[in-house]
Amino acid sequence: MTLASVPHGIDAAAVSQWFARHVEEVELPLAFTVIPGGHSNLSYRVADASGHRYVLRRPPLAMLTPSAHDVLRESRVMSALRGTPIPVPAVRGEGRDASITGAEFFVMDHVDGVVLREPAEVEEHVPEANRRGLAFRLVETLAELHAIDPPEVGLSDLARGSGYLHRQLRRWRSQWDSWKTRDLDAVDRVEIWLQDNLTERDEVTIVHGDFRLDNTIVNERGEVAAVLDWELCTLGDPLADLAVMSAYWVDPGAESIPHLSAATTLPGFPTRKELIARYAQVSGRDVSTIDPYLAFAYWRIAIILEGVYARYRSGAFGEGHEDFEDIRAAADRLAAQAELIGPGTRP
Repeated sequence: MTLASVPHGIDAAAVSQWFARHVEEVELPLAFTVIPGGHSNLSYRVADASGHRYVLRRPPLAMLTPSAHDVLRESRVMSALRGTPIPVPAVRGEGRDASITGAEFFVMDHVDGVVLREPAEVEEHVPEANRRGLAFRLVETLAELHAIDPPEVGLSDLARGSGYLHRQLRRWRSQWDSWKTRDLDAVDRVEIWLQDNLTERDEVTIVHGDFRLDNTIVNERGEVAAVLDWELCTLGDPLADLAVMSAYWVDPGAESIPHLSAATTLPGFPTRKELIARYAQVSGRDVSTIDPYLAFAYWRIAIILEGVYARYRSGAFGEGHEDFEDIRAAADRLAAQAELIGPGTRP
């Protein structure tokens, strides 16, 4: 690989030396390619001379928010979940020395399969008859995550369990203030409503924080082969996780918001209502109070997209992204959707 072909964010020589020291079977030289599609931490496919494949994860190239781009947190959580019902890639090692390639990173095994973001990908890889089963397996995986006892997997200190929702409100408001590119009154109105209407529950579980179809790898059998993107994982209210998955889920035939997954708009997938009912069935939890959680989920996703937009404008993801203005419009629409769900937030 020539120097010009090494993607931004990778020091090929230093990373190759790290692999030689930490990954026993690796055969140099290494080839690096960016894995497209993510808007948070960066992922690179790493192939060695013998055909072994790995994935390297590191933070964006600029505008870092440590609590939102903590790759070592991802590594810790995935290592803890190995051997549980949650499918996660095996972690090969952590690069804690930021001088190696400009930031901390970790390396995990590559998992064969596809990430389903667009309808064309679903049409190619998941027959209509298999889509309902895949969707239910997705929500069942979420219920299985929420059934894991944090101390049993060494994650009891991942966060304070109590007060999760209002900590989340403070955190995401702070994120909005740190990276907003304009004022958006809906963000303020929804926040005020959420302060009064999000009720803390006693139950505390492991929560993924960004659980959705396109944060998983689906194998050729239409199964969830791996759950990815654990940087927001913490201890908190499981219904918040369910709401995030539901907010990203677009019903078959419905219009999708740009930069959110449109994969589930095809025939064969269940509706959001059916997914929530399935979660209630397999988890035994009461989901009748889901609406304030949904309002929170849309509000939070709007803030996340605003941060993605700000990072694109700053060049944090490198060059070649022409359509990032659409991300700004998507944040507006999601904030408006949160208002529709939160009674009393509209002017």
